Amino acid sequence: MLQRAGRLAGWAARTGISAGRRLPGVENATEGLRLVERQVLSTLRRRLDRIDDPYVVALTAASTESNGSGQLVVMAEPLRAAMRELLDRSATFDRDRAREYLYATVLRDLTPDEARILAVLAGGEAYPAVDVVARGDRILLRNASTVGKAAGVTLPDEVPSYLTRLAGFGLVDITAEDAALSSQYEILTTDELVRAVRAAAKRAKLVRHAVRLSRFGTRFWAACDPSLPARVP
Repeated sequence: MLQRAGRLAGWAARTGISAGRRLPGVENATEGLRLVERQVLSTLRRRLDRIDDPYVVALTAASTESNGSGQLVVMAEPLRAAMRELLDRSATFDRDRAREYLYATVLRDLTPDEARILAVLAGGEAYPAVDVVARGDRILLRNASTVGKAAGVTLPDEVPSYLTRLAGFGLVDITAEDAALSSQYEILTTDELVRAVRAAAKRAKLVRHAVRLSRFGTRFWAACDPSLPARVP
């Protein structure tokens, strides 16, 4: 599946479209190229949507089972059937197929803004992140960062949620403060969202972190990067 998607992305690159290192929506892109790009990405999305969800497979199988009298019956325990479906696949997948399934499953759950953030982090740079913490170590805001602005996300206020989700997928690491980012931390303190949360609390402090692509995120991006040549099956 990813190989077929890669061939589509490779075709897009050969026609002058880049959805990777150059983020979509750049000012010098013509409307015609944007239209083709949207069509290509729409095709990729449809291909991802065809990944068999084990739960859906179980329900579909149940809906077509007959009770012997020609009447359809509904499976009483679809969750158990879905788990059986996954276990059956684990017995037939080789390493490459298992890896593709894993990456494709993660890719399906990403938002366009999160894809932009990954594209920026794929450059290898770390970005500052902060938590706004109230007295008693109560976290009021987690993972505010300048990486969203660098990526040009559509919803800047959701960057904390994006990073929390990406960390949950294992695609990014939220690590300790990076002294090399000292000037960028100062810029982050002026962020509108950070300032608003701090203003609403008494004696709130900032806890500094750094965000970078994780080891898993690096492998994931290497497999999904649309700017790279398509793999030959």
